[in-house]
Amino acid sequence: MGSPRNGFMKDLYILSVDVGTTSIRGHVYDKEANIKGSSSEKISLLYPNPGWVELDPEALWLQFVTVAKAAVQAAGLQMKQITALGISTQRATFTTWSRKTGKPFHNFISWQDRRASELVTSWNNSFTMKALHGSSKVLHFITRRKQFLAASIITFSTQHVTFRLAWVLQNLKKVQEAVEEGNCCFGTIDTWLLYRLTKGAVHATDYSSASATGIFDSYQMCWSGMLCSLISLPLSIFPTVENTCHKFGSTDTSIFGVPIPIMSLVADQQAAMFGECCFDTGDVKITMGTGTFININTGNKPHTSISGLYPVVGWKIGQEVVYLAEGNAADTGTAIKWAQELDLFSDAAETEAMANSVPDADGVCFVPSFSGLQAPLNDPHACASFMGLKPSTTKSHLVRAILESIAFRNKQLYEIMSEETQIPVTNIRADGGVCNNSFVMQLTADLFNRKINRPRHFDMSSLGAAFIAGLGIGFWSSKEELKCLGCTEKVFYPQNVWKNYSPVIDRWEKALTRSMHWYSKP
Repeated sequence: MGSPRNGFMKDLYILSVDVGTTSIRGHVYDKEANIKGSSSEKISLLYPNPGWVELDPEALWLQFVTVAKAAVQAAGLQMKQITALGISTQRATFTTWSRKTGKPFHNFISWQDRRASELVTSWNNSFTMKALHGSSKVLHFITRRKQFLAASIITFSTQHVTFRLAWVLQNLKKVQEAVEEGNCCFGTIDTWLLYRLTKGAVHATDYSSASATGIFDSYQMCWSGMLCSLISLPLSIFPTVENTCHKFGSTDTSIFGVPIPIMSLVADQQAAMFGECCFDTGDVKITMGTGTFININTGNKPHTSISGLYPVVGWKIGQEVVYLAEGNAADTGTAIKWAQELDLFSDAAETEAMANSVPDADGVCFVPSFSGLQAPLNDPHACASFMGLKPSTTKSHLVRAILESIAFRNKQLYEIMSEETQIPVTNIRADGGVCNNSFVMQLTADLFNRKINRPRHFDMSSLGAAFIAGLGIGFWSSKEELKCLGCTEKVFYPQNVWKNYSPVIDRWEKALTRSMHWYSKP
């Protein structure tokens, strides 16, 4: 860009809003990627039945608008100074709504929701599934479309939208009727927000969010007609899929007073990857928030897993498509929050000192499995538990066991990712609220035997959405420029403690095994 353009952009800003699992955060960024103003609100999760997790769509919409306005106000700016809006959202949380009225038929069904677990179990045990699974190694050599199916049938879980959407279509008559009348829209949170921001003019998503549903064929880059046919999902309800960096429309003037171009929609983990500038094959990002998500950049080829990793589109910008292989552990921040509510500590910041106040966990193991165990164990019925409790066990021992379990799950995911992809790791970066805990960060670096960078920006999903939106309007010129804006707050170098932890991990893995298959309806 020339200097006149730079001078013009200097007085303008990017607004980015990230809708996470527990909070909505909005930030205003300047040309140097400094945060000029911020706002946040806590998301209220609803638990109408055991295993069900929901969000109120109307409440979420009002919070989104409130946070966006408050962030701009906190920056001391006017909305007319916002040159673009970027949005990142939690993935695989969806609702359906009326094309005619725009009103949702039901609450958002969260990615944490397990109402479809029986459907998943039934399908995985079906004759069709066994036949497909048995031939999956052959299928993926035949065509790319069948390679997607092979990947999907190995990794079907309650976190896929596939079966939760099937549950909605089977159990909610008003949705069934709307589908028959051609009056039903499906969308994850990004699609819903875009629909509301444009007053119903745009029903779309981007490739990163679509690929995280489990219904999108990341090999063919389209909604999977084959999978929808197998599970009886109507293709007519799905949104148009656009590039991650794309002008999705502008916000309706009635919302913010001026129209603001919506220049990026991106799934939160992929957004964090972009915010960390993990642009090269072999770059790894670990996000430790409500859950842990570990991603590796696999370049222009998706990775087909046999152990529960899943291929997702990182982003599509112009003709470039970047794929990621991902594994997750669902209960990271969840476990810390639960321990806080039990009064093991009053502030999460205390946990680091508590863990360091004792030499070990005194033989106590914690299994972080409020939402089951994901890759590589893939057991939705595993239970969260403490094992090895003694009369000598203190709060500090319990806290250390919880923090150790987070690092141990990180190690499991990292090893599976490395073994499966066979891609040399170039660098590792961490983000998310839990990465502020130096005990977890140091132990993770020790167990990986790799250095891990912790950035100064604490909300990488928001930054990633801002980066993508900014590239779309020329606010920033290239990914190389973005790399120059990043700043590492601390580097954690591995220390020689692996041998000390080997027996501890062995004991913890036995605890995992005992927690599995804890409860399942006959």
